[in-house]
Amino acid sequence: MWLPVDAKFPLEDYQSLIDAQEAADSSAVDSASKSLEVRIRQEAKKIKDKYLDPPNTTDFGIMFLPTEGLFAEVIRRPGLCDFLQNDMRVIVTGPTTLTALLNSLQVGFRTLAIEKRATEVWNTLNEVKTEFGKFGESIEKTKKKLEEARSSIDYVDRRTRVLSKKLTGVQELPSETMDEKKEEIT
Repeated sequence: MWLPVDAKFPLEDYQSLIDAQEAADSSAVDSASKSLEVRIRQEAKKIKDKYLDPPNTTDFGIMFLPTEGLFAEVIRRPGLCDFLQNDMRVIVTGPTTLTALLNSLQVGFRTLAIEKRATEVWNTLNEVKTEFGKFGESIEKTKKKLEEARSSIDYVDRRTRVLSKKLTGVQELPSETMDEKKEEIT
């Protein structure tokens, strides 16, 4: 995601305002003030129209004003910053505030990334928990099958011993019985 930052240099409008203030010409000050405000609004609109493209960019942009005096003059205008932030989605910064703003945005974006990652981790743990439950059920079924197999083997073993006992008595016939059997066959 991109963060649009655009530097604007309406220095001629600002310089006209400074000159009018130094000349103590109140009508020229009013005219220059209005001209500066109109220019700032136009520049904010350009930033909004040209750079703001959520979700490819943030839903706001930054207008960097290169001098502290110009920045202070824009901030001093009643309602101008609110209009720029709320209607144009543009934040105004100056040389001393740009770094602080960027640092706070960076912390905010990192926090969002951490929260997103934490959500992913919780989802994965939830899936593992579900799978572990299924695994436990499979182990239980396997245990029952093994117990059934052991029980069957025990049964076969008992039957084998019973048969072995019966067969031990039959293993050798007495020798007279063998001779009689041979005679009968011949």
